[in-house]
Amino acid sequence: MNGPDDRPSRAELDREYSPSHLVPSLGRYLDEYAARSAEARRAPGVRTGLRYGPGAADRLDFWPAPSGPAPVQIFVHGGNWQELTERSSAFSAPAFCEAGAAFAAVGYGLAPGTPLDGIVAAVRRCVRWIHDRADDLGVDPRRMHLSGTSAGAHLAAMTLVPEEPGEPPAADLLAGVTLLSGIYDLEPVSRCYVNDALRLDEDGVRRNSPVGLLPATAPPVVLARGGVETGEYVRQHDLMAAALRRRGALAADIVEGDRDHFDLPYDLADPSTPLGRAVLEQMGLADDERGQRPAEVTA
Repeated sequence: MNGPDDRPSRAELDREYSPSHLVPSLGRYLDEYAARSAEARRAPGVRTGLRYGPGAADRLDFWPAPSGPAPVQIFVHGGNWQELTERSSAFSAPAFCEAGAAFAAVGYGLAPGTPLDGIVAAVRRCVRWIHDRADDLGVDPRRMHLSGTSAGAHLAAMTLVPEEPGEPPAADLLAGVTLLSGIYDLEPVSRCYVNDALRLDEDGVRRNSPVGLLPATAPPVVLARGGVETGEYVRQHDLMAAALRRRGALAADIVEGDRDHFDLPYDLADPSTPLGRAVLEQMGLADDERGQRPAEVTA
């Protein structure tokens, strides 16, 4: 039952921010992430454990493009800011490399050991690190793209936000952003079990809710969610879609009806899916841009 202010109760929010209850087995997905990522790391030329910052977890794994300088897709994993690492976040690397891009799987310190402000700063730092080392990595610094899923989508969205009043956001270095099944308003998160690790107070919620902090302009954003999501994840998606649309930054608004919170990321570079087509088109790697069949993009 809702409280006197008609907000969802703690129990309701706990369920809404537990998308695993909508799938038969979260463990199966986590095992798949790890197995596919381990297979991806067997590719020649992969550089693992690259340090992009001073934190113990400030590491990334990097897959070079077949030839460069090439666009790069930088992927930020989810896990409620407190689980998973870059080691289980590389399942899309082979498809991006096959399309002609480089790929980076980003690791970061996890809550509660690392506060959310520190996690946000780490992802911004990683974007700048890759930009500064573009030549060494074979990356075109004008074609850097950032994506994230769930909590990773929140972290990717926070790169759109200026770090200090008057300072440009890390997103100025990005040609495009992709946000999957994200959380963009942290107020309800601060009232559910996720906050046991994040420990957000009112100021922390305000500093880290990108939907209310977006600048007037932003790089183009592909926004997507699965059709099998809780009501809160649907609401969060719609909030960000409206905010991006007002700024002219919404490149595509995608709902893949047969996908859920955990298998949607598999489509990131799959040209047979609406999400994959939109992402590859944003990167300049769609089939029509390589002289082949046109790609149909849902917007």
